[in-house]
Amino acid sequence: MKEIQVKENDKNQRLDRFVGKAVPLLPDSLLQKYIRLKRIKVNGKKADRAMRLTQGDTVQLYIGDEFFEKPNDNNAYLKVGNPKLDIVYEDENILLINKKPGVLCHSAGAWDWNTVVANIQAYMLRNGEWDPGSENAFAPALCNRIDRNTGGIVIAAKNAEALRIINEKIKLREIEKYYLCAVKGNPYPARGRLEDYIFKDASKNRVYVKSSPEPGAKTAVTEYKVLRTRGELSLVECRLLTGRTHQIRAQMAHAGWPLLGDGKYGTERFNRQFGEKQQALYSYKLIFEFPTDAGILNYLKGKIFSVDEAGIEFVKKYFK
Repeated sequence: MKEIQVKENDKNQRLDRFVGKAVPLLPDSLLQKYIRLKRIKVNGKKADRAMRLTQGDTVQLYIGDEFFEKPNDNNAYLKVGNPKLDIVYEDENILLINKKPGVLCHSAGAWDWNTVVANIQAYMLRNGEWDPGSENAFAPALCNRIDRNTGGIVIAAKNAEALRIINEKIKLREIEKYYLCAVKGNPYPARGRLEDYIFKDASKNRVYVKSSPEPGAKTAVTEYKVLRTRGELSLVECRLLTGRTHQIRAQMAHAGWPLLGDGKYGTERFNRQFGEKQQALYSYKLIFEFPTDAGILNYLKGKIFSVDEAGIEFVKKYFK
């Protein structure tokens, strides 16, 4: 049991809001439940969640010690009361999640508990597939990341062996990644290959495309195919042969076909014309090629996974 003294700057707050701020890792649903079960009391007595606290009150908390840890990326799953995941595929080793645009894979800068990885860890904890207390180092983890405002399939490993294999296969380019994007203009030729060099400026969270090798720049290769054109827009499928930061966004813009809605590499006037504030880009298909041995994941060899039409509607809505 822990006690928190209500000070002058805390007075007049509702009990539930006060506890929510004092114990940020405690899920809102669990907080309300603990108040009802008298595991959260005021001055030793049962209290209503809407009770207004006064200076000098003592709040007693009969809850687990883990909720009093300092919030960080490693314990953010504790805050997730009801995991929200759009599961494309699941087995005993991996999860494929359809990440929605606007959702973070991991915290970026300030602590954020509502991330894909936190929801995956909370999901596995609830299902009894992961016990953080009995693990020395492993936690369910993402094998690939997608930008916050890009949607699509991300791969999560449920165990250390699966994480090692998937990371190796990504490095060896044995997992094919396909994206759909809406771009300005009509790419020519209609099918081609973009080969450039990308330099990353981490301080600005931005990359720069170079036509020739430069110190610090890495090779970036993207194959593209125009699927449909309507007016000023083209629907393009991109296949990543390398996995550089902002690769499709930067390369397409450098080629003269910026993504619709891209505020970093796109055209502001064009984005306003369509009212788009996030890049029209979706990682919609994965193919597990696995030409070499994949150990416990050999059963995935040749498997193709893609999201349904609803998942990429925001990209395709201009091409109906």
